[in-house]
Amino acid sequence: MPSRIVVAKELAEIFKVIAHPDRIRLIEELSKSECDVSTLASSLGLSGPRVSQHLNQLRLNRMVSERRDGQRHIYSLIQPEIATWIVEALAFLGGRGTTIPKSKINTARRLWSQESDAH
Repeated sequence: MPSRIVVAKELAEIFKVIAHPDRIRLIEELSKSECDVSTLASSLGLSGPRVSQHLNQLRLNRMVSERRDGQRHIYSLIQPEIATWIVEALAFLGGRGTTIPKSKINTARRLWSQESDAH
């Protein structure tokens, strides 16, 4: 199989995994530092079970790692560069004639860039 096809298929799989708003937000939250489910749920305003389900998908697809700290499960990004990649994708979002005001896109870029810079 030509290498472009193989690479395109793998990239499509990555897009499928992150193709949920909650997972994008989880990736950006984990770009700050490793976190447990309760902290992530609180920070994102989501239920613990919902966060756990999304983290499980990210873990199964080798995007986050998990370690135990007593009773807590701590999650971190395996490749923090994915958070930077998402921030860079905001340029595409702004250029495609979206109905989202540019100010909201710029705010997300600023906040997520600050988080990604921590690494």
